[in-house]
Amino acid sequence: TLSRPLGHLLNLPVIHLDAILWQPGWVLVDKPTQQSLQQQLISQSEWIIDGNYGSTLPIRLAASDTVIFLDYSRWVCVWRAVKRIVSYYGRVRPDMAAGCPEHWDWLFIRWILLYRETHRPKVLAAINQYRAERQVFILKKPSDAKHFLQQLTSNHTHSD
Repeated sequence: TLSRPLGHLLNLPVIHLDAILWQPGWVLVDKPTQQSLQQQLISQSEWIIDGNYGSTLPIRLAASDTVIFLDYSRWVCVWRAVKRIVSYYGRVRPDMAAGCPEHWDWLFIRWILLYRETHRPKVLAAINQYRAERQVFILKKPSDAKHFLQQLTSNHTHSD
């Protein structure tokens, strides 16, 4: 809900990590392949990379000039995941790899529920390592993302 309009507004390619790191049948590529693919992605001159994948976050952070972290509540994230599952159930969503139809996944829901305790502190620590040299935006709720896009649209329109 943020990367596509952001890419359109800034005329930048949007890369969904889910679309490149999964193979048909919900098989995640191995870590060396994840790293290699992301090294290739960041070698491009401009990009927006959408995705979590904490183990390769340092690759993206080191190459970025701007970091946007959607720090939404667990309940917003669960609600959006359930809504996405219902909307695309049995079909491949646009930001996912071919051969990975949407399905109910209790492990994923559990991952979302535990994210704030298990992964979020590591992500914030990694972002903080680069904060001095990067623009960092931590958006706490969907309305923050909407406002961010509105501000960017306004600034972009006035600078043309």
